[in-house]
Amino acid sequence: MTSLPSILGGLDPTSDRAVFRQIADQLREAIDRGRFKEGEKLPSEAELVEHYGVSRMTVRNSFSILQGEGLVHAEHGRGVFVRPRPPVRRLASDRFARRHREQGKSAFIVEADAAGSHPTVDSLEVKEEKAGQDVSTRLGSVRRVLARRRRYLLDGRPVEFATSYLPLDIARGTPIAEPNPGPGGIYARLEELGHQLDHFEEEIRARMPTPSEVKTLRLAPGVPVIHLIRTAFDTAGRAVEVCDTVMAADAYVLSYQLPAT
Repeated sequence: MTSLPSILGGLDPTSDRAVFRQIADQLREAIDRGRFKEGEKLPSEAELVEHYGVSRMTVRNSFSILQGEGLVHAEHGRGVFVRPRPPVRRLASDRFARRHREQGKSAFIVEADAAGSHPTVDSLEVKEEKAGQDVSTRLGSVRRVLARRRRYLLDGRPVEFATSYLPLDIARGTPIAEPNPGPGGIYARLEELGHQLDHFEEEIRARMPTPSEVKTLRLAPGVPVIHLIRTAFDTAGRAVEVCDTVMAADAYVLSYQLPAT
């Protein structure tokens, strides 16, 4: 590692800014400028104590700030590391292209392939249930739905949790109601059932996670989630699926192509 004086400056004793915040500022700047690379270990508490002439608690408070911002994560017994940048580019204009379904690939598999990652799915649950008010409204006032819940992982790391809701008159007794709906996923099965997909509508917002989401996605402190609700429509204008997805915000880049006219 390059010597700390060449990477990190000194403290400003005339500043009104607290010492631990000054240290956090310098570490943040070094990360932003690439002096500490993704996945690289930051200087240890002992090294920073020696460099700045401060207490261990001051250094720990500085690390806490960076953890709260989602820039670093701590590994017990190993140290504090720079958090990797989002590995998956979610290209809205391409992820649901019919050619992917015809190749037997779901959107998640397409994105994982592009990122060079190994995709897996777990925590799968498929059951019939009463539709919540929002889902019922989006699906045209249906009363009961088939719900498909699953967690997606890349290289063993949980990155999103999604629940698809489909009208029972479409999904009951079909491969969609099976744990593995087959190549191309449920959208391929919908089209085989005569519901050719026409377009999707998505609503996206960023927020802090619930305790349950922190546990399910194994989120580090300070990492927000992207909450996305997508409705799929067939060529007859019927809403055939609502998908409620919560994604780890540090795992994705959302990419859009918009027309200029």
